Amino acid sequence: MTAVSGDVIQAQLEWRYATKKFDPTRKISAADWQVLEQSLVLTPSSFGLQPWHFFVVTDPAVRAQMPPMSWGQTQPVECSHMVVFAIKKDVDVNYIDSFVARTAEVRGIATESLAGFRKMLVGSLIRDTFPINEWATRQVYIALGQFMACAALMGIDACPMEGIDPAKYDSLLDLPAKGYVTSVACAVGYRAAEDKYAALPKVRFKHEDIVTTI
Repeated sequence: MTAVSGDVIQAQLEWRYATKKFDPTRKISAADWQVLEQSLVLTPSSFGLQPWHFFVVTDPAVRAQMPPMSWGQTQPVECSHMVVFAIKKDVDVNYIDSFVARTAEVRGIATESLAGFRKMLVGSLIRDTFPINEWATRQVYIALGQFMACAALMGIDACPMEGIDPAKYDSLLDLPAKGYVTSVACAVGYRAAEDKYAALPKVRFKHEDIVTTI
């Protein structure tokens, strides 16, 4: 394994910003996009359960309908790739069982050997007092953060988008019928030369104001 240097990481995180205007003529290469998709697949999650699905919207006709659902923002039509981060709604025992079966398959062990693990998952998550969808929403933001950091390291611009109407996104993409609901979106591609926000200094509180060593 070749580690990425700290200098490179810091430089790329300084370079990135929430891109407001993308260059619609520039597209992410297939090879680079495959890496970004894998960053989503490889995202860590609580218990490893991955209570999410990532919908990559490529159809121009569908993307053309997104700006009015996105507070008038044009990133969905100008970016190279538009990703909708959705949670698996109402994770249940069947979903847990599918994850346990997948774990057994990948690790080459008997499903029965994971009975204790399955019992712990069900006992922790499938109970009336546990806010399962809120938990899933917090999990999907881990994926968003990993996706954006990987994009920055690759020199690819991104714009996380909470300024959207999730219900309208759900309807447009028919997500409830698939068992998912929209949490957040992210546009990725390459910044337009005229995007004035690219040149603005990055504003952050001072290190000592937000980091304390105890």
